[in-house]
Amino acid sequence: MMRPLPIFWQRLVSSEGQTCIRCGTTYEALQRAVTKLKNVLAPLSLEPVLETKEISEESFKADPSASNKVWIAGRAVEEWLGAEVGSSRCCSVCGEFECRTLEVGGDVFEAIPEDLILRAALVAAAQIIGSAGEVGLSQKEHASCQPTCCTTAQ
Repeated sequence: MMRPLPIFWQRLVSSEGQTCIRCGTTYEALQRAVTKLKNVLAPLSLEPVLETKEISEESFKADPSASNKVWIAGRAVEEWLGAEVGSSRCCSVCGEFECRTLEVGGDVFEAIPEDLILRAALVAAAQIIGSAGEVGLSQKEHASCQPTCCTTAQ
């Protein structure tokens, strides 16, 4: 029986249905990473399951760092990577707000690249396998891609 490796991603989508280049690039990286992870993790009985969420302009304005955020197995990608979250000016879709960045090993990423997603997912998978699925995730997090921090209405 395949166990899910939940991957959850959220980003700003404007009222016109547009998102910024950073989020678009991250989404493409996520799709490539999930394809690779399916092949790599299948022999380990793990299946990556990607769930996405659109956040409104109002939610984005209240918390710009919530856009372009990825969780794997209920933990933010920056936790798996030991990364720092920052921000920088983005583009017209994001207005006057600064968008989320990640700093890993002195390098700053505006979009989350495929290799960082893969690295975080493999660390998460190793913990799941190494502890027979008991990595401190609730049953709800095991059953859904959405981390418990994001289950309340926004």
